[in-house]
Amino acid sequence: MAEPEKATFDLAVIGGGVNGAGIARDAAGRGARVLMLERGDLAQGTSSNSTKLIHGGLRYLEHYEFSLVREALTEREVLWGIAPHIIWPLRFILPHRPGLRPRWLLRLGLFLYDHIGGRKHLPTAQAVDLANHPAGAPLKPEYTRAFAYSDGWVDDARLVVLNARDAADRGAEVRTRCEVTALTREGDHWRIEAGGETFTARAVVNAAGPRVLDLLGRAGEPTTQKMRLVRGSHIVVRKLFDHDYAYFFQLPDGRIFFAIPYESDFTLIGTTDVDHDGSLDEVRASPEEIAYLCAGASEYFRRAVTPDDVVWTYSGVRPLIDDGSGKPEAATRGYSFELDGGTDGTPALLSVFGGKITTYRHLAAEAVTRLAPFLPGLVADDWTGTAALPGGDFGRGEAADQMRALGQRYPFLPQREAQRLIRLYGTRAATLLGDATSAADLGEDFGHGLTAAEVDYLIAHEWARTADDILWRRTKLGLHFTPAQTARLAAALTERIIPA
Repeated sequence: MAEPEKATFDLAVIGGGVNGAGIARDAAGRGARVLMLERGDLAQGTSSNSTKLIHGGLRYLEHYEFSLVREALTEREVLWGIAPHIIWPLRFILPHRPGLRPRWLLRLGLFLYDHIGGRKHLPTAQAVDLANHPAGAPLKPEYTRAFAYSDGWVDDARLVVLNARDAADRGAEVRTRCEVTALTREGDHWRIEAGGETFTARAVVNAAGPRVLDLLGRAGEPTTQKMRLVRGSHIVVRKLFDHDYAYFFQLPDGRIFFAIPYESDFTLIGTTDVDHDGSLDEVRASPEEIAYLCAGASEYFRRAVTPDDVVWTYSGVRPLIDDGSGKPEAATRGYSFELDGGTDGTPALLSVFGGKITTYRHLAAEAVTRLAPFLPGLVADDWTGTAALPGGDFGRGEAADQMRALGQRYPFLPQREAQRLIRLYGTRAATLLGDATSAADLGEDFGHGLTAAEVDYLIAHEWARTADDILWRRTKLGLHFTPAQTARLAAALTERIIPA
């Protein structure tokens, strides 16, 4: 058991997804002593299995969720400003498909999308003649007209890790692979048993995502909130086009999906919306979902996409508020809070329901503000919208300058590797590379530019412990690694990490 003086916190955040990491960062920056507990790796669940978009949610306009779209569009440019290394603009092509949404409706929706969220830096929507546009070449010839509009791309797992890193830099204690086994009120504090240790906290945030109700049950807290678990699956295929545009496609069943350039050599296609009633430990795309996405892509691209073309799939379970919507895709992506205790001298428990990656920062600020009355001395300012995430301390649109500067400082780096490092670590790439004057100084190359120096950095600064942590959540190099390379990396990690 940990010594009491080392295990007492103002706030314990349970859940290492984007909401939990965002709340931990916000609270630590306001002066709270914060503990963040995650049962697995950071972003191991929903937060690393998104469509990788920072967007307002164009389709939510059809469900009249104007306030949600406005909030998300406002956050879109805020997040780009604080993390320009892992978030960057992406231009989407929305082909008009006769018989589905009429062109006037698409134009009206995009006009609202451009103007209700305070857009300042991204270009507006415009009509596109696909016969004379590079995005038209991969599509079937019947698609002649389209609209182009702007949104953003994000490395979702790194967004989580960088929020946790910043929280730790501001004094938070981050514990991964530390599952909460008991949560009990004792007088004016919570007693938390996790990872074989006991902690106490004056307040707790339940940011367990799809497991939010399970944690409430473990704490013996009643709730009337109902959740709807919706699985979103994606497929990855060898790249279907050679330009930098992404696609927003409509289907006859009323659903939409995206096709996005991914990791240079691939195309990401998704997502589905299917009610999930299985295990949260084994979330996989079903054969039906894979076939659905392949068939949808084949309706638009000249080159047919089949399940045999799929090189990887991933699925995440979205913990949505059950608002009674008939179809999973119609369920709200908004969020709500449930506060228990706090007013009668008992310690507060704030549970987070719903949300989407684009609105995580605003959600976090609101969550911490709600807890402020129970955490004396907490600074009231909402500060996270202007403070850069680690490595993001440069301006929007300056990533190319950062890549050039890194290449000049480390001339032995191939251009593609300098780009990869800036897009992962931003200005902290130089911390990783240190005083190296040659590739040999970075140690063993495990493949595709992943060196011993980078692995050691991820262990020391980003809580990486396994090959999956590094290949699928910290770097996305898993798509490129062979089984033999993965095994070598796993062996090296065993040598480097002493079991606790």
